[in-house]
Amino acid sequence: MSGPGHPGNTDPIRLEHVSVQLGGVPVLRDVTLNVERGEFLAIIGASGGGKSTLLRVIAGLQLPHAGRVEVASPPALVFQDYRLLPWRSALRNVQLPADLGAAAGGNGGLDAKEALRLVGLEATPTIFRRISGGMRARVALARALAQSGDILLLDEPFAALDALVRERFNEELRHLHEKTGRTTVLVTHSIREAALLADRVAVLRGGQLVEVLDTRGAGRVSAYTDGIEARLRDLLGAGDSTRLQVAPRRRPSASALLPLLALLLAGIAWQVAAVRLAQPFLLPAPAAVWAKLTGNAPTLFASLWVTARTALLGTLLGGLGGLLLGYPIAKSRALERFLSPFIVASQSTPIVVLAPLLVSWLGFGSLPAVLVSALSALYPVLVSTLIGVREVDHAYHELFHSLRATPWQRLTRLELPGALPVMLGGLRLAASLALIGAVVWEFTDPNQKGLGFRVQEAGIYQDKAGQFAAIALLIVFGVLLYGAVTALERWAARRRGQ
Repeated sequence: MSGPGHPGNTDPIRLEHVSVQLGGVPVLRDVTLNVERGEFLAIIGASGGGKSTLLRVIAGLQLPHAGRVEVASPPALVFQDYRLLPWRSALRNVQLPADLGAAAGGNGGLDAKEALRLVGLEATPTIFRRISGGMRARVALARALAQSGDILLLDEPFAALDALVRERFNEELRHLHEKTGRTTVLVTHSIREAALLADRVAVLRGGQLVEVLDTRGAGRVSAYTDGIEARLRDLLGAGDSTRLQVAPRRRPSASALLPLLALLLAGIAWQVAAVRLAQPFLLPAPAAVWAKLTGNAPTLFASLWVTARTALLGTLLGGLGGLLLGYPIAKSRALERFLSPFIVASQSTPIVVLAPLLVSWLGFGSLPAVLVSALSALYPVLVSTLIGVREVDHAYHELFHSLRATPWQRLTRLELPGALPVMLGGLRLAASLALIGAVVWEFTDPNQKGLGFRVQEAGIYQDKAGQFAAIALLIVFGVLLYGAVTALERWAARRRGQ
C-alpha cells in the first residue's frame, strides 16, 4: 500500500517494508526508512542498486508492489537531467510550479525571483539560447525551491558537472540546506559528497538497505580539507560553470541573394523562349503579362481577395480540425486504429471528385468553397499533431506528473508547446493545399470569381497573357503564405534555442 499519508510522528518521510519490481525483476527489497524533519539524508550505492527508484517512490512517480509509503507533503524533485522546458526562459522555468498551482502545499514555495537569487542567479536573462550545465543545475534547483516548502529530493543533480564545479555546488547546497531547513534526500554515487553534505547516509546494495550511518560532524569537517587534495584545490581555484553562452549573430550571407538570382535567370529564359517561339497565343512575353496585370489590376486583385479569403479560412478551419482530431488520436492508439480507415480513405480520394457531390448537397457559394479548402488542409495538420504530441519526451511528462499538473495544464503548457515545431511544419503544407483546394472549387463554381475562375475565363477567350497574369498572382500569394508560416516556424525554433 502507498499514498501521500500523514505520518503519525513528526517524520515527514516514512517507508515500511517497501518492495519494487520492474519488468518482473526485484529492484527494491523490504526497505524500511524514516527521514526526520529538516534532515539531510544521502543515499549511495552501486549503479542499478535501486537508488533512483527509491527516490521515485518517495516522489510518487513509482508505486511499490509491497509496503507502505507516507510523505507529509508533496515533495519537489530535481531530476538528474534537469528537464528544463526549452521554450521557456530560466525565470519562466522556475515559475512553472506556480503556473501549474504546484507551489501550494507544506509551507509553500518561494517566489521565482527569490528562488533564483537564492541559487546565485539574481540577474537572469529573459531569453537564452544556450546555458552551461552549471546554470541548468541552478535553474532546476531554483524550480524545486519554488515548488515546495518542506521536502526536496535530488537525483544526482550534479553528476554531469566537472569536479571543480561540483565541489562548489556541494558547498552551496550545504549552505542552502542550512538556510532553508528543508528535509532533503540526495541520491549520489560519491561517497565523499555524501559524507560532506548529509546528516545520515543510507547504503543500498542489491536493492536492500544494508546500513544507515550517522555522518554529522566528522565527515563535514574532513572532506576536501586535508593533505594534497586541499593543496590541489587551492591551486585550481573555485570552479564556475554558470556563464551564459549566447550564440553570435549570423552575418548576412551572399547566399540569401540566390533566390533573386534564380528568379532573374528564369525571367531571362522566359523572355528568350517567348521571342524565339514568337507565338504569344502559346507563350506570351513577360512584358505582355505585366501589361495585362497592371491593366486589369482592379479585377485581378479583387479575384485574389476571393481566393485568399477562401484559402485562409480553409487553412484556419482545416488546421483547427486537424488539431482537434490529431490530439485525441495521438493519446489513444485504439482511437487511431478505429479511425484509420476513414482517414486513409479521405486522403485517397482526390478533392476534385468531391466537388460535384458538394454542389449537389450544398449548392454553390462560399461555404462549400471553404469546406473544400479546409478538407485539403486537414490531413497534414492532423498527422503533424499526432506525431508532434507523441514525440514529446516522456521525461517532461514525468516532470509534469511530479508537479501534479492537470490534463489541461499538460496540454497547454507541455504537449502543444512541445509539438509546435512539428505542427508548424504540417501547417506549412496545409496552407499550400488549402490554396489548391480553393482554386479547384473555383474551376467548378462560376459564382466564386477568384483567380482560378480568371485562369479558366482567360483560357476560354484564348487570352494567354491574362492566364499567366492570374497564375503569377496565385504563385506570389502562395509564396507569401508559405513564407509567413515558415517565418513562424523559425521563430518557434529560435524560442527553443534551436
